[in-house]
Amino acid sequence: MTEFVRSSVDGSVATLTIDRADRHNSLVTPLLEELTTAVETATDDEHVRVIRLETVGSSFSTGGDVAAINECRDDHTALAECADRLVGELNASLLALSRSPVPVVVGVDGVVTGGSIGFLAVADAVVMDPAATITPYYPVVGFSPDGGWTALVPDIIGPTRTRRVLTTNQTVTAQQAHAWGLVTDVTPDVAAETKRLAKTIADGRPGSLTATRSLVGPRAGDLETRLATERRTFVEQVVTEEALDGMAAFLE
Repeated sequence: MTEFVRSSVDGSVATLTIDRADRHNSLVTPLLEELTTAVETATDDEHVRVIRLETVGSSFSTGGDVAAINECRDDHTALAECADRLVGELNASLLALSRSPVPVVVGVDGVVTGGSIGFLAVADAVVMDPAATITPYYPVVGFSPDGGWTALVPDIIGPTRTRRVLTTNQTVTAQQAHAWGLVTDVTPDVAAETKRLAKTIADGRPGSLTATRSLVGPRAGDLETRLATERRTFVEQVVTEEALDGMAAFLE
């Protein structure tokens, strides 16, 4: 079985590393299942006070694997089921991270597209390389937004700005993301800074950190409902002719 997510614990910091670098860390159901399990295992460890999430390769993550979704295109029922499973597992990963009693630090050292935005949106600290960018790509492929683009991002950067980014397929630079509050730090040494931040956070008293997360973080019940709406809409849209045409054109 392929291992897409590696876990390690150093003192009180659990590092989760997504490695599907040959596919730009695009998201498939097995990867997301592994990630959810890794998050739950880390939070069950009483010694862990911080989760540090990173990826390997030139991309942070290009979101859902369009090629994998496209493999189901010949049967609308199968396509809907494939999309439903994928977005469902992405939602499960995001909910696991958002419900974590310990803070989450995310390192972004490559492009972010599609539903992978959610990993940034649920984090307490996001460190981004100056050359990294964020692009939704939904209007290009013909999908509807998932991964928290409507459930999380508007609360951070505002609904009007979110709509503009989504509808124009705007590429957001690291500097813009920082100015908008989606990213907390911009530095070329992402790994070193996420490790430093994780250690600083871990030095705090755990009860205080947990209380802060529960008070400031997204409300779990509300988030689950909004993510479920994204999932349902994604499944409805993915079987339309424009989405089928969009996938084919995107993969040419």
